[in-house]
Amino acid sequence: MQLIISEKAIAGERIASLLADGNVSQKNVLGAKVFDFNWKGVETRLIPLRGHISDVEFPKEYSNWMSIPLENLVSAPIIYSNKEFRIIDCIKNSSLDSDRIIIATDADREGEAIGLEAITYAQQSNKKIKIERAYFSAISKEDIEKSFSNLEKFDYNFAYSANARREIDLIWGAVLTRFFSIVSGQLGKNFLSVGRVQTPTLALIVDREKERNAFITKKYWEIITNCKKGEEGEEFSASHKEDKFWEKEKAEKIIKKNIKELVVKKVDTREKILKKPVPFNTTEFLRAAANTGFSASKAMDIAESLYQKGFTSYPRTDNKAYPASLNLKEIVNKLASIPDFVDDVQKILSQEKIIPSRGKETKDHPPIYPVVAVKKSILNKDEWRIYELICRRFLATLYKQAVTQNVSVLLFGKEEEFVARGQTIIESGWKSIYFYSKLSEVILPKLNVGDKINVLKITLLEKETLPPSHYSQSSLIKLMEKYNLGTKSTRPNIIQKLYSRKYIFGNKSIEASEIAFAIINSLEKNCNIVTKPKMTSQLEKEMDEIAAGKKEMNLVVNDSSNKLGLILETIQKQKEVIRIDIRKAIHTTNIIGSCNKCNKGNLVIRKGKSGKRFVGCSNYPNCNNSYPLPQKGVITTTDDLCIECNEPVIKVKNGRFEYKMCLNMSCKTKESWKNFKKKEENKNTKK
Repeated sequence: MQLIISEKAIAGERIASLLADGNVSQKNVLGAKVFDFNWKGVETRLIPLRGHISDVEFPKEYSNWMSIPLENLVSAPIIYSNKEFRIIDCIKNSSLDSDRIIIATDADREGEAIGLEAITYAQQSNKKIKIERAYFSAISKEDIEKSFSNLEKFDYNFAYSANARREIDLIWGAVLTRFFSIVSGQLGKNFLSVGRVQTPTLALIVDREKERNAFITKKYWEIITNCKKGEEGEEFSASHKEDKFWEKEKAEKIIKKNIKELVVKKVDTREKILKKPVPFNTTEFLRAAANTGFSASKAMDIAESLYQKGFTSYPRTDNKAYPASLNLKEIVNKLASIPDFVDDVQKILSQEKIIPSRGKETKDHPPIYPVVAVKKSILNKDEWRIYELICRRFLATLYKQAVTQNVSVLLFGKEEEFVARGQTIIESGWKSIYFYSKLSEVILPKLNVGDKINVLKITLLEKETLPPSHYSQSSLIKLMEKYNLGTKSTRPNIIQKLYSRKYIFGNKSIEASEIAFAIINSLEKNCNIVTKPKMTSQLEKEMDEIAAGKKEMNLVVNDSSNKLGLILETIQKQKEVIRIDIRKAIHTTNIIGSCNKCNKGNLVIRKGKSGKRFVGCSNYPNCNNSYPLPQKGVITTTDDLCIECNEPVIKVKNGRFEYKMCLNMSCKTKESWKNFKKKEENKNTKK
């Protein structure tokens, strides 16, 4: 018998079905699901895993946070303990009568490490079992048959590099998390998570917040004219050539000239080619998905699921160029069976030649592309949105460029110059397929040099400079890639962890909580190296060297532990300062506002004996003022008071939903928050 190991059950079932042409028998062996079939005349068993079947952890004697000195934890032994007992027993039992094991997990570092776990348990039963590897980028019949007909050697160094990351992240996370949690008194469910990658990522967000807070707005003025050519012509607008006036008096002098007529001085017309997008690699896919409203982690989970079902290619790749072996026209023809893409497919097939766009080419998996046509009814709403995004990107890379005609008109009057700009679409090209990237038009009338233009109205607009924008998940992922923080596989999970620990909130615009500020401020003040990407980036390079066989895993892990030991010495010396900073921040975060009953205490978020959170007065027991709270979601304070009852208003974010609510349970806004929102908007409009 021979064994095949897949990473997940859904992928394993499909691989087995493709190899056996559907003639597969599902069984239960020692409590684990397996797929038995005959492949090329050989009895074959496919055992699907559930991702990692081993945990990387410290021995149990190191589990007590309070009794184990952190210095001991830095150099503590690391063990790989059994996690999925039934699957492990199944592998051991099945290996006894098997002469070879084929690893068919995901073809990346994590997949290689997961495969190594299966190999380790198999060899415990059968040391002579032959080990081979199947690498593929799509779970399609063509890819699976090709990979299993050309089996390769298992890449142990690749697996070791992933295990090095797991061990290093365990040590750093455990030591720093325990230190900050113990110092601040935040234990149990409220522990403060600090990590090798998540902390410098959080520092990027906090530093952007600091930039915004330190930003000093500056007023400036713009001059806009409403113009018209002749009596019957269409109106258009033009702005003063100087664009921004930093002195109001200078702008007002121009307004006082009372310009009634402008003359066309110059007309500049140019065609602009808008290049079609390059194929999706992981980072660009996650950014595009984030721009359509998905969190990075959810987008990756869905893309992984689509891959395992055989609908799309492997979603973890750095490649932006399709390989020559990929039959692009065949995939296009497959998509013709989906009503949503029929017109787009016809556009592409009507071209004389299909020439795909190309970005940076790497030696790993091909870019993300659709493998088969999938009916909309088969997928749920979110799955379809991600599948459609991948399909439209694929089709857009095969269609022609978009072209616009851009017109810039220089107008002159009373020694002042104005500019009118227009844009018309000559060829919508790929943008007609990839509608996530919109193309707009600004139509100007036909203008020639010497034409006289009537000025209908001239307006002075007062504006202010804006601070740098908050990071979005899209821009944060791009920044993490730039600084080599994490990997294409781990970045979505890192961002999600920051959300789950309540260090950040907000969907389109990411904001840092007070606790995040406290942790980063303490580290920047007392141990700056932990917040900077440089050291983490260096560790990533060393893991690459492990994968290339240039460095040994143990040496890299030990070197990282030594660096952590020096960092621990530094922050231990500043323990009291850090304690005060973080406890003060936590207290500030929990304050909703002043108590409107006793006017002496603050309304503070607390937890009762049952573990449920509520708002109570800090002047308790002298004041028993309290309010119930939603038990789910991240709560942030606002400066608003309810327009109905004048009670404090909080903001609640639960998953993708974000809303405001009045704390007063008897307030009628509880019955209809929409009405309250409308009244609030009307109130702001009147102002």
